[in-house]
Amino acid sequence: MREITTYAEFWTHYLREHSHPATRGWHYLGTALALLTLLLVILKGAWLFLPLAFVCGYFFAWVSHGIIEKNKPATFTYPLWSLCSDFKMLFCFLTGRMGTELEKAGVTRRA
Repeated sequence: MREITTYAEFWTHYLREHSHPATRGWHYLGTALALLTLLLVILKGAWLFLPLAFVCGYFFAWVSHGIIEKNKPATFTYPLWSLCSDFKMLFCFLTGRMGTELEKAGVTRRA
């Protein structure tokens, strides 16, 4: 695969690497748990538990790539864009725009 040089290119690649609804579902869960954990760490001042936010976020994502998509997570090649895309994907899902984004990326619907 050639090197990706813009975020727009990466977003399309990212969506194609998350073509299975179950993979996206596990990502939504992991990202939501990571945000909740981060919020609790901040509110409680329990900074010792901050790494748990990363564990929540990445565990579900990496497992879903290995078991469902059977591909390598984009985190290993494009860590910052991947992290931003996890949040963007969750936002698109929560606002009902995920279907449109998948269509633009050429991702076909599958069960």
